[in-house]
Amino acid sequence: MERIKTCIPGLDEILGGGLAKSSVTLLTGLCGTGKTIFGVQFTYLGAKKYNENGVYLSFEEPIESIKANTSEFGWSFKELEESGKFTFVRYDPFHVEDIFDMLETTIRERNAKRVCIDSISALGLHVRDKAELRRMIFNLSLILRKTQATAVLISEITPGAKGISRYGVEEFVSDAVIVLYYERTNSSFSRAIQVWKMRGSAHSEKIHPYKITSQGIVVYPKEEAFIRI
Repeated sequence: MERIKTCIPGLDEILGGGLAKSSVTLLTGLCGTGKTIFGVQFTYLGAKKYNENGVYLSFEEPIESIKANTSEFGWSFKELEESGKFTFVRYDPFHVEDIFDMLETTIRERNAKRVCIDSISALGLHVRDKAELRRMIFNLSLILRKTQATAVLISEITPGAKGISRYGVEEFVSDAVIVLYYERTNSSFSRAIQVWKMRGSAHSEKIHPYKITSQGIVVYPKEEAFIRI
């Protein structure tokens, strides 16, 4: 199995070497876990360090806000954007009927090898029919597989929910599932990461701590986190 480096220190070790090339990974977690940072780190540093063109599609947050919020990590997008190696796309999920053609066209035009969708939870704000929403998520995964890009789908877990995804279908259309936890312990909060599944590959079955540092997300594969799940 050919692997893609995630560009997140420590994560590849618990994944068994990285994400499978051309796979679809669901990244899910509560608000505040750093999902957007994870997605940008995966796509931006993939373009910068490994020359693998990236596309970052945002349904919710404005592009300038994402850039501002990740500027503390020293990530400068201008040069890569101008060279076409990294592309931010902001798309209003209200016009969902156009999303599939737009996404596929953008990935092919940019010859993108890494794609992040942030977040598929936003689709539910505009598509009320659950059956239609699940069909859209399934079709989205098919489009991503068709392009052969390695993709990360971001989904949000609602507080108090028992599942690991918003709509209960995202994990079934994904090859791998990574869950981010953010739990209060005494007077502070701690973050932890778990590889929930990785199709066709061995991976760590433990829950590991991670931190959001000045260089982005760092996972500590030699340590184990103890949280309630």
